[in-house]
Amino acid sequence: MSDATANARQLNLSAALLGLSVLTDAGVEHYRGSFQNKAMYVPLVSAALTLGASLLGVADPAPKRHRGRDAVYALAAVTGLAGLGFHAYNITKRPGGWSWLNLFYAAPVGAPAAMVLAGLLGRGAEGIRNHDRQQAAKSARLLAAVSAAGLAGTVGEAGLLHFRGAYQNPVMFLPVTVPPIAAVLLGGAALRPPSKRGWLTRAWLRVTAALGLAGVGFHAYGVSRNMGGWRNWSQNVLNGPPLPAPPSFTALAIAGLAALSLMEQARD
Repeated sequence: MSDATANARQLNLSAALLGLSVLTDAGVEHYRGSFQNKAMYVPLVSAALTLGASLLGVADPAPKRHRGRDAVYALAAVTGLAGLGFHAYNITKRPGGWSWLNLFYAAPVGAPAAMVLAGLLGRGAEGIRNHDRQQAAKSARLLAAVSAAGLAGTVGEAGLLHFRGAYQNPVMFLPVTVPPIAAVLLGGAALRPPSKRGWLTRAWLRVTAALGLAGVGFHAYGVSRNMGGWRNWSQNVLNGPPLPAPPSFTALAIAGLAALSLMEQARD
């Protein structure tokens, strides 16, 4: 198995985590919305397909682009873009339009954006399977830019929701302080591939990946602090901090690490 294929499988893993995040998050949020619009089922189907295709990609050592997975990723990107439009419309039709109140409580833009990222990173994974080392390096810079932008957007979403929570726990500052540095370092690597200083970007991405996993535990603790705790899970999971949100940091950090590896391989 070539190095590019190994990195492609890493990108498939990133897309799988994003697909799982969207599947669970949209499932909870759209259930809370009683699926009033039948289009609310579409992202669940697309996210489930993305998760399945990505897991197959993780298990596939073949250095060959898979057309079926490629089509699923294209569908994911289109679904995410449509979801952004629906969620933006949901905000504008509320009294006050684009106000802080509506940004806090209307349909979130984070989930559809994660679907777009899953599609882009997944297609990137399939693309580099067919590339030689130099071609993969060129794609890696684009993948690094996409991952950096995704991290920045996820930070914005976390900052908005943690601001709504008044940063009651000091730990809530971590998602708006650690990942932004990773995004800046990775964005710099996209503009100018790292030399010996690439270890700092890699280390910060690993910290960001760990933070995403730890965030699930912190959000689970937040759910437990609601009245009834986990005994009243059917209500508190709907109203507590979203469990599927933090792994988006992990997914994008993994994608960033794969992009860095591709750039370093071309340099060597």
